[in-house]
Amino acid sequence: MTINRSTRESEQKSMKSDRRTFGKAVLAGVLGGPAVLSSISQRAQGISSPAASGKRGQGIKLALMLDIRNKEKCILARQIGVNHAIVSVNRALRRVSQDQYVEALTKLKAAYEESGLTIAGVESHPVAAEKIKLGLPGRDEEIENYCAAIKALGKVGIPMCCYNFMAGIGWYRTKTDIAERGGALSSEFDNRIAEKQGLTRWGRISEEKIWDNITYFLKRIIPVAEKANVKMALHPDDPPISPLRGIGRILISGKAFRRVLQIVPSPVNGITFCQANFKLMGGDIRALVREFGGRGKIFFVHLRDVKGTGERFHETFHDNGFQNFQPCLAA
Repeated sequence: MTINRSTRESEQKSMKSDRRTFGKAVLAGVLGGPAVLSSISQRAQGISSPAASGKRGQGIKLALMLDIRNKEKCILARQIGVNHAIVSVNRALRRVSQDQYVEALTKLKAAYEESGLTIAGVESHPVAAEKIKLGLPGRDEEIENYCAAIKALGKVGIPMCCYNFMAGIGWYRTKTDIAERGGALSSEFDNRIAEKQGLTRWGRISEEKIWDNITYFLKRIIPVAEKANVKMALHPDDPPISPLRGIGRILISGKAFRRVLQIVPSPVNGITFCQANFKLMGGDIRALVREFGGRGKIFFVHLRDVKGTGERFHETFHDNGFQNFQPCLAA
């Protein structure tokens, strides 16, 4: 293939532009916070973002998944310009009763603020939720507990919850020692290996059953979250294939997320846009960002890159995969 000089120069300029924009957005590895919604939504509709118009403190906010017990990482985050944290609160809440949730979260929030960090949201379920996802006896008690946790998040001013509905098996990889650039080790999923591992102790669970379970959950939790002003940002299934070792996975397409948004229409029923997952689903990233961002439904963004397909892929560095991150940032 012959490439003329002007074409090559144009591509080089485009790559430099993309990398500059990308570098600003993923310095910390993850984007988070309530302003992700406003920035992506406005860009999707052709509106200048607050950050672009020179207003400080608005627009997309960089955040790291941080544990306040790791002081060194919290300090490093501040040093590289990250002022927002995505945190797990499950550990703090499982030690106390429902009537102590607000107190526990207030203390946790204060600890981050003392380190100069604002909690932009929580990632993973704030309390136990496996019975909810599997539809087991005891799920009503878990939902009651979940509602109490969401109310507490709202009371202390933590505005977003990134959750998943991967029943029985959560985030799943078949290897964790794939060689990457510079001797780094990465994780891989290979469905051929997963199939050989056989069924889990839960046996076979249909996609229809999982749809029933998430519908039951959303009809209980979304009204509570709306009153609490806490955005519920649903993460795609990872890996995005179904079934996985006999268990149905439902959040594996743009169509599935449209269905979720219709189960309980609400300003707080939305999406964690994990770009690598949506890419492995085979979706058009730019079109999906425009669609969901234009509707104000992208509450939280994970920027990752991968090599491969949904059936077999491995994690890679952000500049080393098959994605162009520009659509997610500027669509």
